[in-house]
Amino acid sequence: MRNPSPADISNRSREFAFTTKHFVWLKDELYDYAGIVLADHKQDMVYNRLVRRVRELELGGFDEYLNYLDSDSVEFTQFVNALTTNLTSFFRERHHFEFISGTILPEMTAKSKRRLRIWSAGCSLGEEPYSIAMTLHDAGIDLSSWDIRLLATDIDSKVLASAATGVFSQDRVSSLSKAVLHKWFMKGMAAQDGKVKVSQVLQDMITFKHLNLMEDWPMQGLFDLILCRNVMIYFDKEAQASLLDRMADLLEPDGYLFVGHSEALARHGNRLRLIGKTIYQKVC
Repeated sequence: MRNPSPADISNRSREFAFTTKHFVWLKDELYDYAGIVLADHKQDMVYNRLVRRVRELELGGFDEYLNYLDSDSVEFTQFVNALTTNLTSFFRERHHFEFISGTILPEMTAKSKRRLRIWSAGCSLGEEPYSIAMTLHDAGIDLSSWDIRLLATDIDSKVLASAATGVFSQDRVSSLSKAVLHKWFMKGMAAQDGKVKVSQVLQDMITFKHLNLMEDWPMQGLFDLILCRNVMIYFDKEAQASLLDRMADLLEPDGYLFVGHSEALARHGNRLRLIGKTIYQKVC
C-alpha cells in the first residue's frame, strides 16, 4: 500500500475534495483575467477562501463550482474578490507621504503649477487614497486655489465599495494619532458604534473606480504621481514590464511612480530612474 500524499491527507480533513486539477484550473483563470500569479503553496489558501462560495451557492463540491464559475459572470466577480489580497493600512510606508509634502508639492508651487493629478492603483480598502488626501491638506498650503483630482482604483469590487463609504472599524485606525483622528474622522453612533467615518472633505477629493490593470485603461490625461504599491509582486516579470511601460505612458514628464518596499523594479528599462527608496521618476 502506498503512503498517502500530502494532498490525500489534506483532503481527508476538508469538507469538499479539492485536487491539484481544481487548483490549477482556478489559478489559470485568475492569471488569464487579472495577471495574478498564485504560487503552488497557496493551494490551501485558495480552498479556504472559495469553500465559502461553494457553501453559499449550496453546491456539491468543486467540480460543480468550476462549472458554475465558467458560466456565471456575477460569480466570477465573487471569485476574483475572494482571491484578491487586501493588506493595507493608513500611511503605510510613511516616507512616500513625506515625499509628497516635502518634495512634490514644493516643486509644483515653485513652478506655479496648481493642477495635481494622482492615481492610487490598487487602493484596496481606501487607506492609501485617504492618507494622500490628508497629506495634501496637512502640507501647509492653501488648496483652495488648486485643481486636485485623486483617482483610486482596484480590481476587487467589494473592497472598493467599502472604501468609497469612508467607514472604518476602530482597529483599522488604531495606528493614527489622536490629533489625526480628531481632525479627520467622526465617531459612529447607534448602528455605526465602534466605527469611524472620514471627513467629507477627504471623500470629496477622491473618485473610486473599478479597474483591472490587465485590461484597457479609460484614463486619458496624464498623472503627476502614480502609486502602485505591493501590487506588482503578484504579477510575473512579463506582466510587470508591460504594466510599468503603460504607467510611464500615463506619467507627466518628470512624474513620479511609488512602488512597494518589496518591489525592486529591475526591469524598469530606461523610462524610469530610481531617485529614492521605492520612488521612481519618469525620464522619457
